[in-house]
Amino acid sequence: MKRILVWLFILSFALAAARAQDAATQQQMDQINGRLQDILDAQAAQGKRIDALEKEISELRDKPGGSGASQDELKNLADQVQEIDKKRQADRELILKEIEKLGKAGSSPTVRRSTPPVTTNPPAGGTSAGGKENGYEYTIQRNDTLSIIAKAYRDQGIKVTADQILKANPGLNPNSLKVGQKIFIPAPAK
Repeated sequence: MKRILVWLFILSFALAAARAQDAATQQQMDQINGRLQDILDAQAAQGKRIDALEKEISELRDKPGGSGASQDELKNLADQVQEIDKKRQADRELILKEIEKLGKAGSSPTVRRSTPPVTTNPPAGGTSAGGKENGYEYTIQRNDTLSIIAKAYRDQGIKVTADQILKANPGLNPNSLKVGQKIFIPAPAK
């Protein structure tokens, strides 16, 4: 009888342990089922968002004049930009030419040239073989420099440099030319 009691005790203990294991297993199964349900709910929500995005993309594709541009439209736009750039470049060149013309017209002094080359006495200290030198008398204008004066004479076919003008006018300070001051422009040697 003792043996039967021992066996009954062991059996009841085993059943209690099995029930405790079943309860723990059941609890784990419930947690897994809860997590699985959360995952399924999240997947369903993502599916709905994907469907909404697909619908929106489809509507944008089907909508005429949408924000997307076709290849032809992009090519036409690129051609128009290139045409505008060509016109801008042509306008720039035209403006530069006009500025150059204005610069030439505004900066070149008025050269007063006697009809025939006039023989005049050079200013004091002038050097010439016979005491006289062929050349022209020039009156300094506003914004004149020796380079500008020499260029104006060269433009009229009289080959003269700023150095030659300076040598023909001893005591002339090229940095402080005075309006109305008369200077001697030497004629080129023949």
